[in-house]
Order: sequence, then C-alpha cells, then structure tokens
Amino acid sequence: MAHSPVTPTTPPLRRGLTPPGETPPAEGSISEAHVERADGGIWEHPVFWAGLVLFGSLVVAGYFLARIFGFA
Repeated sequence: MAHSPVTPTTPPLRRGLTPPGETPPAEGSISEAHVERADGGIWEHPVFWAGLVLFGSLVVAGYFLARIFGFA
C-alpha cells in the first residue's frame, strides 16, 4: 500500500478536513433544480448556418467563374 510521506511543510490531517480523494460536503450551496429551456429550433443548429454559408460562397464563386469564362 502506498503511503504518502508527511514532510515538515505538510501538516497531518486534522479533524474537519476532507481526506484526499473524497468529496467535501456541500456547505452553503444555494443552487436549485431548474427547468431545462426548450430547444431554440433552427437558430441553435450550426449545421444549418454552416450549410447556408457554404451555399452562399459557392454561388459567389460560381458567379466569378461565369464572369471569367464569359457566361455572365
């Protein structure tokens, strides 16, 4: 079993301190359960916006290619 050495700068555990590896008790917590908000629909889906930007860039690139090759 591994034993962590106690050095002169490391004080031994006192009563009331939480040993390493254990979660201390939640003292003074004021958090409460909250209702999860509804999905924001299309406004919260980045795939839609990324697709829209990609489509727009392809339209602009197509316009410049058409100008270069004399179609517009």
